[in-house]
Amino acid sequence: MTTRNPFEGFWQDTRHGIRALRRSPGFTAVALLSLALGIGANTAVFSLINTLMLRMLPVPEPGQLVEFLNQYPGDPPLNVFSQQGYEYFRDHNHVFSGVTGVQPGRFTVRGSGLEPETVDGEAVAGNFFPMLGVKAAIGRLIGPGDSAVAVVSWSYWKNKFHLDPGVLGAQIVVEDAPVTIVGVTPREFVGLQVGLRPAVWLPLKGRPGPMQLIARLKPGVSIAQARAEMAVLFRWTLEERASASKDPLTRQLKFAVEPAGAGLATGLRDRFAKPLAALMAVVGLLLLIACTNLANMLLARGAGRRHEMAVRVALGAGRFRLMRQVLTESLLLSAGGALVGVFLAYFGASALVRIMTSGRPIIGMPPRIEIQVHPDTQVLLFTGVAALVTGLLFGLAPAWSAFVSGPAPALRGIGSAGETRLGRLFGRGLVVAQVALSVGLLSAAALFIGHLSRLERLDLGFRRDHILLATLDPARSGYGGEQLSGAYRELLERLETIPGVRSATISAPTPISGAGASRFVAVAGHSERPEDRRYVFLSWVAPAYFATLGTPLLVGRDFRFEDRGRPRVAIVNEAMANYYFAGGNPIGKYFTIDGDSHPYEIVGVAGNAKYQEIREGARRMIYLNTFQFPQPASSFALRTSIDPEAVAPAVRRTVRALLKTVPVARVTTLSDQVDASIVPERLIAALSGLFGALGSLLVAIGIYGLLAYTVARHIHEIGIRMALGATRGAVSRMVLSEALGMSCAGLAIGAPVADWARHLAGNLIADLPVNSVFPIAFGAVAMIAITLVAAYVPARRAARVDPMEALRWE
Repeated sequence: MTTRNPFEGFWQDTRHGIRALRRSPGFTAVALLSLALGIGANTAVFSLINTLMLRMLPVPEPGQLVEFLNQYPGDPPLNVFSQQGYEYFRDHNHVFSGVTGVQPGRFTVRGSGLEPETVDGEAVAGNFFPMLGVKAAIGRLIGPGDSAVAVVSWSYWKNKFHLDPGVLGAQIVVEDAPVTIVGVTPREFVGLQVGLRPAVWLPLKGRPGPMQLIARLKPGVSIAQARAEMAVLFRWTLEERASASKDPLTRQLKFAVEPAGAGLATGLRDRFAKPLAALMAVVGLLLLIACTNLANMLLARGAGRRHEMAVRVALGAGRFRLMRQVLTESLLLSAGGALVGVFLAYFGASALVRIMTSGRPIIGMPPRIEIQVHPDTQVLLFTGVAALVTGLLFGLAPAWSAFVSGPAPALRGIGSAGETRLGRLFGRGLVVAQVALSVGLLSAAALFIGHLSRLERLDLGFRRDHILLATLDPARSGYGGEQLSGAYRELLERLETIPGVRSATISAPTPISGAGASRFVAVAGHSERPEDRRYVFLSWVAPAYFATLGTPLLVGRDFRFEDRGRPRVAIVNEAMANYYFAGGNPIGKYFTIDGDSHPYEIVGVAGNAKYQEIREGARRMIYLNTFQFPQPASSFALRTSIDPEAVAPAVRRTVRALLKTVPVARVTTLSDQVDASIVPERLIAALSGLFGALGSLLVAIGIYGLLAYTVARHIHEIGIRMALGATRGAVSRMVLSEALGMSCAGLAIGAPVADWARHLAGNLIADLPVNSVFPIAFGAVAMIAITLVAAYVPARRAARVDPMEALRWE
């Protein structure tokens, strides 16, 4: 049969494919659901990767933008530089057309007609907007020489000023300083950092503190040339910093110049880039399993349509036309799966964003992170390519089967005529591939879930259960240091009278909050080589801290309220005591803190406890009595005998009754705070487990479908075996052994691949137990169990064949 032109043939194939799929609604529904889950999962994860790492800034020539990073030994790389470093890099380089600085922060904004609120903002150098090439939506942007001016974002202009052009020249007060709005940024420009959407930009001039640096390469200058020159310039600033610093590790600082066309790499990108890359590999495996499963289903369906294909060949249809028809049906399925997958990906990506932003605040990022995931050209292109490749992957096998099948055996329709040995082997090979892929997926799930479980069981040095954390904000309360100290002491007494509260204390920072302070110390009578000096962590706590948190006090006494006004005292942890006193008694010894002339007497030794991260080892730590300082810390910790969240309303009422002008800024539990520190690990463990279960389900469907089809095609042979004396148990074992043979072949292929993959995952996720054989063993045992469950029904059906009916079957 011929067509007048290719387009007519294409539409004929499409219409025929749609009719064929409509005739098999059960098959079509299962196929679409499998594809939608596979393509949707890939699209959801890719959407986040695109948002965090690939989407370019809406500025001219974003590929020319770079950022500067420095890395302290043992810490992640940060874009943090001094004003002096910025000016030196800006004035002495020969590879950049511009170097600019930005200082992100949170600003309190008020003004005529505006309710006071705290918004994300940035203080920027005068050349910030000109170097980026950003033009104002209305008015002008900040330039060199500006001081008391402000630029607002398009969304802030819309939400607060209702797109009124009269915003230009309006007066607002930012951080108690009056400024004049001179312009509005374009709608598409939302800053340089994903998750941080500034509402206000201010001039950097006159603002002390570190800043982030970004530069634009000169035309024709490569990033390698820029790195070479900046390495020389950084050595000069490094020597200056090292000579002024007492830290011997300053000279080991590393410097890097990295592309910044997609924005600054710090913050969210650093935290989630590697977990998302691992997740992308996991969902890729899931899609491959779905493809092999569908290929097997289409082969089985093609065997059932062999008579139809034979008739079409007999009527003159060419083999290439049949092959094209089958491929068209496969591509229709993948296109439908992609459409449903994009719909699922929208909700999936939103759910992933909620999980990602549920963790504790990220250093350098605001407490409230905004990530807007929306489909753009890159995401739609990715989905389209995924659909096309998927359709070809699972459609080629049935298309080739339709191409090589002969019409005569199919028209005779006897027994298993037309079922070639090669076809049977290929179908089994697809199941073997599914098992191999699923072993890798299950091993990855076991690896990530085991890693998360190990992190949750770590000895933190304190008890995380039944602890409520309440942080107050006395900044604008009007209380002085002495007033606040007395009020906090009374507040602690009142908090302990709340039903369900066993004890109350103060801790700043609270454990595993990501925040921290550290200083060098000098211990009386202890000489230390400069290269051995390390920062010691500091924590300001109140009496009863160790009893409340469950950290053992090994030697000495706890802090007392009566310590206020007396010589300063401190409690050190076991790691510091062992390092500085080498097994001796530290009680009564003295030390000083760099930058503080007061000597501190050690009055106790506490057990080691985690401070900033649950993964850190035992670090040297000093606890200070917060009531011995001019203004005490404002983070309260309460141990309860009931659910800590149940006492939160009473805590708020107690604070409001005693400190009417001091708001409660944040209330959470210590358990939630610890959990929030491992959000990336929790994300990848939960999703890999989910996708591992989905992959296993697809494998079970594949094994069941192949065995059920095989049993149905060989009823006559089974009947002959049973007529010749084969028992029902022997027939069952025959089917089960075939299933286990395919499973073992898949395990033989999948286990080495899973072993290689777990070491690759170890390069992405820190502290993974890559040397443990448990994940692979779990994957193997799980696949054998899944195989036996999937093969049970076909084996039972084969064992119940009536020999006489089977012999009459044909």
